[in-house]
Amino acid sequence: MNTLFREGQRIINVGLQSFADSIVQAGGKPVQVDWTPPAGGNRAAGWSLAQLLNHPEVERANETAYAAFLAAQPVVMGIGVARRQLPGMQDRMILHAGPPIAWQEMCGPMQGAVIGAILYEGWAADAAKARLLAEGGTIAFAPAHHHAAVGPMAGVISPSMPVWVVENAAGGNRAYSNMNEGLGKVLRFGANSPDVIKRLRWMADVLAPALSAALAKLGPLELKPLIAQALQMGDEVHNRNAAASSLFLKRIVPAALHSGFDAGAIADAVTFIAGNDHFFLNLSMAACKSMLDAAHGVPGSSLVTAMSRNGVRFGVRLSGTGGQWFEAPSPVVGGLFFPSYGPEHAAPDMGDSSITETAGLGGFAMATAPAIVQFVGGTPQDAIANTREMRHITLGRNSAFALPAMNFTGTPAGIDARRVLDTNILPIINTGIAHKEAGVGQIGAGITRAPLECFTQAVIALASRIGVSVPASIRPA
Repeated sequence: MNTLFREGQRIINVGLQSFADSIVQAGGKPVQVDWTPPAGGNRAAGWSLAQLLNHPEVERANETAYAAFLAAQPVVMGIGVARRQLPGMQDRMILHAGPPIAWQEMCGPMQGAVIGAILYEGWAADAAKARLLAEGGTIAFAPAHHHAAVGPMAGVISPSMPVWVVENAAGGNRAYSNMNEGLGKVLRFGANSPDVIKRLRWMADVLAPALSAALAKLGPLELKPLIAQALQMGDEVHNRNAAASSLFLKRIVPAALHSGFDAGAIADAVTFIAGNDHFFLNLSMAACKSMLDAAHGVPGSSLVTAMSRNGVRFGVRLSGTGGQWFEAPSPVVGGLFFPSYGPEHAAPDMGDSSITETAGLGGFAMATAPAIVQFVGGTPQDAIANTREMRHITLGRNSAFALPAMNFTGTPAGIDARRVLDTNILPIINTGIAHKEAGVGQIGAGITRAPLECFTQAVIALASRIGVSVPASIRPA
């Protein structure tokens, strides 16, 4: 004690910096600790969080769900047609990214993509008639997530589109995704011009059959080892898929050449994939979806199994709350814009591709992909810091996905909604930025965060499900 008093006292100030001013004026030496109340100060969410932390039922449920996630083994089984493969897919249905949304609420790029899908299906002769059809109520719209599927940006999947079929070999559940069109004027950014529709039909008539023949020759293709290798080659398999696409091509080309399929079609398919560094993205998404669906539906679990956005609202689902979505307004992404574009031109964040972050890839694995900062902004040190920060809100590290820049420790994975509220650290997402008008396409890329409100709602709902009610005195009015 004598030593303590001789060295002088240091006073810890928690909260507002201004609280320490009087200490300084009195000659003291405060140590400032940045702190904000859990759950952003929401009293009902804070109460629910306090009841769920270290709750035996929740801890056991998270162990079960996280173990199923880690054990999942996504394997490409082949390519099929959406109406025949996707559970619950109807003949007059169009799937979209994010939580449920009606046609009238959809943002410009999503409406443009829906019009393109109608033209692709041949349900209307031109864009004006397609719009009238979409407005008329005869087409069903549903989130891709409700049909075990995912799609980037607008995420549109219509009945006759080809889809990847990815199966979790450890659990039997399947996940699906559409095929990547490349960059430029593409459906996922809302483009629907004749050249876009022509490309989609070529993908269905040539690309998909050629790849199906190659996969039939190759046999089931394991995705987890391929993703792991790509991570060590500088990908994070969301916005950077150069290595993964090349590794996929390396596996598929020999099988395609020995498949007996039309040589010209194979040549066209290989040329298309070789010219599209983003080709693997949709496979990465389906792989992550299959891993997270393996962990979904565990009563009491606070593990996040989906984060997605539709250009209007951002939605989150938990393993322990079934199919319920917890939503908040979708943010506008801050980042690097292409010449002549800026934030005023951007649509709010959209796409199912944040399924990669939900699985511990994408923004959570930025440390392994320093080149990505040239695309989304920041520095390599920022990328490493982002990965480190995500460890505070996850249940563990996925050793299957080792990160060289982090001494080959696994990527942080298994977002725990409780920890998000407890720390106020929001899941980071790196993403492309779409123009707010249909058909303009991508205008930049950047980094955003999932909204806190989604997790606030989710924790309150989970607490209610396990029998923890919020006292009337602190319920919101």
